[in-house]
Amino acid sequence: MSYDHDLSVLSRKAAGLAARFDGMFGVETVERLLHESYDLLAATSKVNQYLPLLAERFAADRLRSLAKTQGVPVTTTPEILVVCTHNAGRSVAARILLDHHGRGRVTVRSAGSAPGDDINPAVAEILTERGHDVSKEFPKPLTDEAARAADVIITMGCGDACPIFPGKRYLDWDLTDPAGKPVEEVRPIVDDIDRRAQALLAELLDAPGVSSAEAP
Repeated sequence: MSYDHDLSVLSRKAAGLAARFDGMFGVETVERLLHESYDLLAATSKVNQYLPLLAERFAADRLRSLAKTQGVPVTTTPEILVVCTHNAGRSVAARILLDHHGRGRVTVRSAGSAPGDDINPAVAEILTERGHDVSKEFPKPLTDEAARAADVIITMGCGDACPIFPGKRYLDWDLTDPAGKPVEEVRPIVDDIDRRAQALLAELLDAPGVSSAEAP
C-alpha cells in the first residue's frame, strides 16, 4: 500500500477516534496522536499493509491512558503496564495472561523499550495452544502517557530504558528472554509468567480465589 493510501485511511480512522473520544479530546489531539502512532510503528513493524489499523489501536490505547493522566479515566479498573525490551515475548505473554485471569477487572497494556519486528513465534504457539488469541498483539513502543497512567509497572529486563515515575508500584520479573529459543525451552517461561500473573491479580484484587483452572 502507498503512503498516500495510508493517509486517506488514517483520515477516516481519525474521524472515528474523534467521535469515540468526543468531549475528552479535540480533533487536533486525536489526529496528532494517530499520526505519531503510525510513525512510531512504521519504524519497527514489518506488517506495513496493516499499519493504519495498528496505529488506530495504538492511538486508542494512548488516548485512554492520556485521559486517565488528565483526570478523566475511561475505566476505573486498576491499570497494569508490562514492559520488556522488544515487546515480542515475555511482556506479550504477561499482558494476555493478566487480561485472561483478570476477567475484565484490570486493564493491561504492554510495551517495549526497543520494539521488535514481530511477536515471538514460540510464545505465540504456546499461548495459542492454550486457547489465547494473539492475533491482535503487536510490538509497541513505550510511551510517556502509558507509564503515567499505570498503577503497576512490571519490568522484564529493559534496564535503564524503563521510566521511573513517583507514586507508581514497580515489580521486576526476572525472566529468561525467550528470543531464539525453541518451544520446549519457552514453555517453562510462560508457565512462570502465568503463576506470577495469577499471584499479582490475587493480591491486587484482594481475591485469593482468582481462578487458576486454566493454568497449566
